[in-house]
Amino acid sequence: MFCTNSHRRAFLLTLFAAAPLSAQLMTKPQVANLIVKVENGVDDFEKYLERRGETAKNTANSSQGQGRRAKRGTATEAQKSNATARKDELEESLDGLNRSTNRLRRKFDGTDKWIETKVEVERVVDDGRKINQAITRGNYGSDAARLWGVLRTGINDLARAYGVTPLGV
Repeated sequence: MFCTNSHRRAFLLTLFAAAPLSAQLMTKPQVANLIVKVENGVDDFEKYLERRGETAKNTANSSQGQGRRAKRGTATEAQKSNATARKDELEESLDGLNRSTNRLRRKFDGTDKWIETKVEVERVVDDGRKINQAITRGNYGSDAARLWGVLRTGINDLARAYGVTPLGV
């Protein structure tokens, strides 16, 4: 098949321009929906961590004073310290994501051109990477993995809309 130089150039321009054009074709309400999904995911994850913390406190309180039997399987101080540090890291990362998401919402609502908030989306993705690292290092269980998977998908959808590199799995 024979192609002229102008056909080749047109093909290459179409190929390289496809990604930015797809982002520009989204309307502000469509992007707003992506932001809402991330906001809801952050809220759901925060609620989960609160419930998990309350459950752990209730379990600890109910096992106190049960004598020798309760001592078997009890975590050492080093294990407790490590678990607390991992929990704190995850909570701090989630707080950072919440702040960057709130900042994105404020800036997004205040502009007519949603693409102008790309810097804020990059911050959201960076904060998401911190949570991703904390989740992969810790053993938080299937509920945390499921909630994070939903939130990570929302962040990645938002990142793609802005042409930002999404989070890894």
